[in-house]
Amino acid sequence: MTRWRRSSQARNTHLGPLFNAALPLLATLAALAVGALLLLLLNANPLEAYAAMLQGAFGNPNALAETLVKATPLLLVGVGICIAFRGGVINIGGEGQYIAGALLATVFALHAPAWPTWLLITVAVLFAFLGGAIWGGIAGALKAYLNVNEILSTIMLNQIAVQAMNFLLSGALIDPLQAAADSQIPQTERFAVLFDLPRLVPTRLHIGALIAVLVAVLGYVLLWRTSLGYRIRAVGINPHASRYAGIRVERYIVLALLLSGAFAGMAGGIQVLGVSHRMLTDGSATGFTGSVGFNGIVAALFGGLHPLGTIPASVLFGGLLVGANQLQRTLQVPTALVPTLNGLVVIFVVSSEIWKRRRARMQSIPGNEPDRAVPEDEPAKAALQANETDSPDGRIIEVEDDL
Repeated sequence: MTRWRRSSQARNTHLGPLFNAALPLLATLAALAVGALLLLLLNANPLEAYAAMLQGAFGNPNALAETLVKATPLLLVGVGICIAFRGGVINIGGEGQYIAGALLATVFALHAPAWPTWLLITVAVLFAFLGGAIWGGIAGALKAYLNVNEILSTIMLNQIAVQAMNFLLSGALIDPLQAAADSQIPQTERFAVLFDLPRLVPTRLHIGALIAVLVAVLGYVLLWRTSLGYRIRAVGINPHASRYAGIRVERYIVLALLLSGAFAGMAGGIQVLGVSHRMLTDGSATGFTGSVGFNGIVAALFGGLHPLGTIPASVLFGGLLVGANQLQRTLQVPTALVPTLNGLVVIFVVSSEIWKRRRARMQSIPGNEPDRAVPEDEPAKAALQANETDSPDGRIIEVEDDL
């Protein structure tokens, strides 16, 4: 009996990581199952509907290119979300940071000097990076030095960015042709062709997709292969132990939100340079962002809050967005079904992440965790090693990893 129990616990120990890795995918399938019920209520065949989604997202080279175009800003925002969450802060301000980055890139593109194309594009992307960094850094400073809840501050900064965008696009940055015609459409004039990102003709896939993948790789290197990233993660795991070890916790809280905002801002800049070639809106946040700031959070959670895992997650959600539009056109279902399907996926994926964390906490309670193969003569040594994390510079920090 004891041998069977130990073998069962061993199987649970091996299957646990696999189950956790597959949990976001299972959550997505559950969301699609609920979506199938909604399709049945609308007298639509779920199999035909999801086949249309798959065809619309990956059915031909142009569809695949559109999926990658949608995935590019999701990936950049998602990498920033990974850094923020690993630093122990929650960034809900991707929408505002995306707008701030796009605004700075737009201002530069409309008033740029006569420089070579590669230099103009590089500086425009750097301006976008800077705009998002400033917007994220504001929330980080409020959190670190005034203990302002970052969820509230980032949400309010979203609204400030939206109103600033509406004001500028209807005034100082409005297209002169629109102003002359008194149409008052909130958009800028088209950027000079020199600012167009190189793309794969005849599709809309631009070099920004490659930049996003490179940023994801650099995000992984930063978090797991540098002492800077180690300190960010240490602060996120246990700020009290980190402060005791000499890490300036406030500095790394600001840095985590600053970098998170910077990558969201870069996403906004790449979007206006590579897709719209101007900044325009309908007056709402989603009129310009398309909810990229919030969808990027889900992509990051789906990828396990790991920059490399966010790459396939962003492609999946990009395909979901493109395929949902194809579904609406093919089966003539109400347009409200498209955001409903996306919302279901968000709810199920976020809920699965919450459930996974609660399950991890329950297993950490003495008596609930599976037996470990610990030599009987070294229990104290094994317990010590289970609660210590070695730093790259030789320090030992006692932390409790609940991520």
